[in-house]
Amino acid sequence: MLLHGARKLDASGVDDDFWVVFAGSTIAATGSGDSWQALAPSIPADERVDARGLWLTPGFIDLHAHGGGGGSFDDDEQSILTALATHRAHGTTRSVLSLVANPVPQLARSLRTIARLAAADPLVLGSHLEGPFLSADHRGAHDESHLIAPDATTVDELLAASGGTLRQITIAPELPGALDAIDRLVAAGVVVAIGHTDAGLELTRQAFDRGATLLTHAFNAMHGIHHRAPGPVVAALEDPRVALELILDGVHVHTDVARLCFVAAPQRIVLVTDAMAAAGSRDGDYLLGSLDVTVEKGRATLRGTDTIAGSTLTQDEALRIAVNEAGIDPVLAIRALTASPARALGEDSRLGYVRPGYAADAVLLDDEWSVHAVFADGARIA
Repeated sequence: MLLHGARKLDASGVDDDFWVVFAGSTIAATGSGDSWQALAPSIPADERVDARGLWLTPGFIDLHAHGGGGGSFDDDEQSILTALATHRAHGTTRSVLSLVANPVPQLARSLRTIARLAAADPLVLGSHLEGPFLSADHRGAHDESHLIAPDATTVDELLAASGGTLRQITIAPELPGALDAIDRLVAAGVVVAIGHTDAGLELTRQAFDRGATLLTHAFNAMHGIHHRAPGPVVAALEDPRVALELILDGVHVHTDVARLCFVAAPQRIVLVTDAMAAAGSRDGDYLLGSLDVTVEKGRATLRGTDTIAGSTLTQDEALRIAVNEAGIDPVLAIRALTASPARALGEDSRLGYVRPGYAADAVLLDDEWSVHAVFADGARIA
């Protein structure tokens, strides 16, 4: 497949009159100007895409989402596929599927389901356990009755159930056994994130020194930045090993605060959706794990409370908010959707850029940052 005439935008910058050729699931060649015409005879006419007037970016990567389109990643395979289709239509080509806190046997079943999907679909990068190893005092939209400390037996059970597809786990480092669990999970190749925590600056630093490399939805479900108690966000901002998730939906984090984060750590901000089933769907009543959620005007809260329960965000909307409302340079905004999440997962040698040898994932967008077409693994998917 050949896409030509686009304005390429990725973490390395902007290139005008850009073209790219996909060969199977990989980018085979890129260039600019009309040099693509020499390749055109070898490419069928219906596989040539005139992208003049459009931005061409890498496919978006979402490290943290729970569902969309009415479907949930905690549910059965059909529900998961429904949610994935919704996010793919909005430019997300690779997804880590997040699970809320549930009883350990139920989490193990969900991990096995996601492992089967990941084996069949390379666009599914694996699973993210956002629970059960979270602080009850900062549980957010997680059922307190399912929260536990991370003992070695449970950690090993969950690792075994995932069959090597557990990519990320969120832990509150103050829990008994948490630091030892970080050691075990890092050794197993899992990206450990700090989140839903009462930890302060020093304990968060200890967790990062033990191998945690991510902060789950910075500012949310943790202490904020206080001038005498800097908290986990400052620990993450100051540590070059650590990436910070941001939910940039206009609800979770003020756009001015988001802009400060991009100034402090421009190459380590990861935009995530934390989307629940109502993303790309309608207002109404939903379940998030075992908890009842009400969505009104796109804002999801636990029913009868003002506790935020995930988001209804899609990645293209996060891009629009980043550029148009937070004033983030488009190169940095795209980095936060592509190269930075790829780096956080250790996948930046194959994902996150429009370069030869990288995955054939791309999104075409207009000047309003609306999606016109989505390509993943060398094929058009939306």
